[in-house]
Amino acid sequence: MYNKITLDNGLRIVTEYIPHVKSVSIGLWVEAGSRKEETQNNGVTHFIEHMLFKGTESRSAKDIAESIDNIGGQINAFTSKECTCYYAKVLDRHLSTAIEVLSDMFFNSKFDEEEILKEKGVVFEEIKMYEDSPEDLVYDLLSETFFENHPLGLPILGSNQTLSSLNKDDIIDYYKKHYTPENTVISLVGNFDSNEAISLIKNYFDSWESEKKYVQDNGKLKLYPKIISKKKDIEQLHFCLGMEGIPNGDDDLYPLLIANNVFGGGMSSRLFQTIREEKGLVYSIYSYLSTYKDTGLFSIYAGLNPDNLLTASKIIKNNIETIKKSLLSKEEILKSKEQLKGNYILGLESTSSRMTSIGKSELLLGKITSPQEVLDKIDNVSLNDIERVIKKVFDNSKYSITFVGNIKDEERLKNDLEHIFF
Repeated sequence: MYNKITLDNGLRIVTEYIPHVKSVSIGLWVEAGSRKEETQNNGVTHFIEHMLFKGTESRSAKDIAESIDNIGGQINAFTSKECTCYYAKVLDRHLSTAIEVLSDMFFNSKFDEEEILKEKGVVFEEIKMYEDSPEDLVYDLLSETFFENHPLGLPILGSNQTLSSLNKDDIIDYYKKHYTPENTVISLVGNFDSNEAISLIKNYFDSWESEKKYVQDNGKLKLYPKIISKKKDIEQLHFCLGMEGIPNGDDDLYPLLIANNVFGGGMSSRLFQTIREEKGLVYSIYSYLSTYKDTGLFSIYAGLNPDNLLTASKIIKNNIETIKKSLLSKEEILKSKEQLKGNYILGLESTSSRMTSIGKSELLLGKITSPQEVLDKIDNVSLNDIERVIKKVFDNSKYSITFVGNIKDEERLKNDLEHIFF
């Protein structure tokens, strides 16, 4: 059973009481991600996430870590394209400590200039680590290509250039614009006394006020299909084919998820079986969905020997044409639905995953869909739904292709790929 309370300042609190566990997970969700940035301050959202762990007026960075470590809990954070989350998981009797530490980080971080300088060095290393992961790099390149001239195309980490130019005033200005009560959700899941928990949260967050509401207008999202490559001295080639997907919260997600399971979502999928198991052309191949508030991205990834790319691409294209023409069998649909439902239910067995589910849903959609509603939506998907979504997604006028690797004749390869897919 979910409960939602909205404080007078606009802060939303969503909770789910689970009496049979001994833990609680709490998350502070802020609608601030790389899509809220501009080219010149790209990376500032992720950098603020780092800085909130670097010390407050009363705690050092070590004190913050020890406050949770000493009670056997966990504390961490992450930044995505659309939100940032600070979260902790502790034994139920230590909930008050978790709330106090998170609120201290949230409101009392010093943003010390010496710490800012040191943390830039840490993030520079994180960017290098990302550059050394071509599977991540090719997807970032796809996002940058597909969402060109829109903040969704900006990398979450930013770049060495944008981070180098960030100063304390830039960071605090962004923080004040986006870290506001109406832009934040607190989600709490586990074993807790509801009245006591709400009282604790109110004690630290009730007086929080923002200077003014900030509204960002990025204009209408336009897609720019193209083929982009990045040369890198590595043995494998990493390939992505991207196409317009389905927005977060749209019911058409469910038929696409069902189709994806059959098409490329796992080891039993058509792509994996035909291209890896039968032909032995790749080490890794799969398809997956990325969803955002107003759009989505459906991607096919392959890691393979550069010499095998064109052959594998033709088989990918054949699989696309087959699923558009023949769709899915009744047996495939039934199996895919059961797989989706099983994965979904298993994913709800921890307080952390439930906290993430309700917090992110309330923040980005303004509503929470119950597990039974999700299961019903999966069951209610028809063959007509799947046909409609497949035709919408597999539209080669909206394809983008990116690849990363040591390619000798990149222009010739691009021409060959264009001939295959467009």
